[in-house]
Amino acid sequence: MFKLKPWLLSALLAWCAVGVAARDQKSDASPTTDPVMQALDRGVDSVNVNSPSGAVLQRRGERYRVVDGDVLDLQFEFTPDFNQKVTVQPDGYVALKEIGDLHVEGETVPEIKHQLQEAYLKILANPVITVDLTEFEKPYFLALGQVARPGKYDLRGNTTVSSAVAMAGGFTSEAKHSQVLLFRRVDDKWSSVTKIDLKHMLKSHNLSEDSYLQPGDMVYIPQNAISKVKAFIPNPGVGVYSPIP
Repeated sequence: MFKLKPWLLSALLAWCAVGVAARDQKSDASPTTDPVMQALDRGVDSVNVNSPSGAVLQRRGERYRVVDGDVLDLQFEFTPDFNQKVTVQPDGYVALKEIGDLHVEGETVPEIKHQLQEAYLKILANPVITVDLTEFEKPYFLALGQVARPGKYDLRGNTTVSSAVAMAGGFTSEAKHSQVLLFRRVDDKWSSVTKIDLKHMLKSHNLSEDSYLQPGDMVYIPQNAISKVKAFIPNPGVGVYSPIP
């Protein structure tokens, strides 16, 4: 087996370190004042910027995962005395009859059903349990940045990025139409970001990049460059007052 000499291995490691430092210095060469664009430049969690669909980090057809405040209706087919309705607490646990606390936050209904069957096997023989999600967080999306009415909106039906902007009152005069950002949470540690040029898309009448939103998505419209320096541009219509000596 080929082995690297110690001095050669040290040289290779030093070369890699210089390359990483140069890359980091290059990424900081043109700073921006926009906090979201700064996050993209630094790389928060994982950023998928150039993919039209954000397919690298997306998981399609993901099932709903319970959050605190959701209500589960548990029905025991052969032991109805254990029937109960439980609410997911802020710490992610539910309190079960004769069992105690069970952590369910972040789990799907089939996963919770499996956990319940495992837990009740300690006191019941082959429990048959039906789990119904009776109350849950309604699907929503966020429209933030340079829109007329930024905020949280219900996600109903097939909603695209352009329709989300319209629901939020449309662009403001300071919006950067060519760089709309679609943030999508993949899990607790990973997010994807897709840049969408709505200006070009609407001008060319090509809606192929008008992505459909998923629950929890955030549409962010940054500020354009002109509006950032507008306050420092002299107004030719305003004269300078000079008192008469």
